[in-house]
Amino acid sequence: MELDHVLVAVDDLKAAAKEVEQRHGLASVEGGRHPGLGTANRIVPLGETYLELVAVVDEAEAVAGGFGGWVAEGVRPRLLGWCVRTDDLDAVAARLGLTIADGSRARPDGTLLTWRMAGLERSAEEPSLPFFIEWGNGTPYPGEALAQSATIDELRLQGDPGRRRQAPALARRRRASGARGRPRRSRPRPLALSLESRHGLRDACHP
Repeated sequence: MELDHVLVAVDDLKAAAKEVEQRHGLASVEGGRHPGLGTANRIVPLGETYLELVAVVDEAEAVAGGFGGWVAEGVRPRLLGWCVRTDDLDAVAARLGLTIADGSRARPDGTLLTWRMAGLERSAEEPSLPFFIEWGNGTPYPGEALAQSATIDELRLQGDPGRRRQAPALARRRRASGARGRPRRSRPRPLALSLESRHGLRDACHP
């Protein structure tokens, strides 16, 4: 398993992409809409990893579902979560007691990207915990959409051990109760990210 991407929630995708380019010298590409979630994204490719800038584009659709509500809550921009790539999602999900969900989006050129994912609800409850992804066969990897020189130098995590232990149960209770929209937060998100690019080493953003 290895780091796949880091999610950054933003208000406006084009404005956020411009800020990333000015601050870090990194270009981005248009991603696409997430069907049924009320969100869309832009990708900042970094080769073996990438940054996913994600914003709400349909408020009503977003608050009706878990992921869109997660993006919509709180201040923006902010680091939302981090994703680990695996080639055996079934084994990971079984070991951690996670539910697997299918995902897809179409790029502007019509290319369909498909994946399976697990642990997103748990990460929404405790962002220091990752969620997991397995890309579909033949799906072009978003991190390779552009050739540019930059790396994620450091992803800093700070979590409450008690809350980390409770996160799976909290996610299950929310799912069982049919709760929708945004989980309530009582503290800042415990993530920080540093990028090494031609502009030097800089923090991408803070919780």
